[in-house]
Amino acid sequence: MYPSSLAIIGQKSMFSGIVAAVGKITKVEPRQNGVRLSIHAVRLGLEDVAIGDSIAVNGVCLTVIAKTTSSFDVDVSAETLQCTVGFERSDEVNLEKALRLADRLGGHMVSGHVDGIGEVTAFEPAGESHRLAVHAPDELAKYVARKGSITVQGVSLTVNAVNGSDFEINLIPHTLQATTLKHLKPGSRVNLEVDLLARHIERLLAAAE
Repeated sequence: MYPSSLAIIGQKSMFSGIVAAVGKITKVEPRQNGVRLSIHAVRLGLEDVAIGDSIAVNGVCLTVIAKTTSSFDVDVSAETLQCTVGFERSDEVNLEKALRLADRLGGHMVSGHVDGIGEVTAFEPAGESHRLAVHAPDELAKYVARKGSITVQGVSLTVNAVNGSDFEINLIPHTLQATTLKHLKPGSRVNLEVDLLARHIERLLAAAE
């Protein structure tokens, strides 16, 4: 599906959008140019995590600067704080370790670089699942396609419908149980990352003009 995925992974940390665990921010320490977060993440399994490794936190690629057996610390720059959400004390956060070359790609290629912040316009039961509707920034709308992929709060999801800058997603019970998406409600703000392929295609088309 992604013929150049191995080359991309070799250049920088990449993720799949398959959340491995939900953690909790236990400390927010102001720094000169941002904040330092302490995140309780015992369910993530930190035995194989080293200082300098990347972990996606609510879809944002962050570098581990300290760790214990049950938690890790990361620095979040002021610039990142301005263009993302979900980094307040006591916030639950979706966590995913960076992909290794031998890992299966269960979701889609995710860079951990948030493209914009969306706003939930609807979150309601739909049979056994839930219907999630999100309004995306206008500049991102062109990258969102029906049956395409998008990352919401670090979760790889499939778009069911698109109407202008609004899109809808069907959330199955497992996704709600395994992520923080179950806490969403109308008015909630969410980190969005569009499909990398859409951005690469745009770049290729622009170069061909």
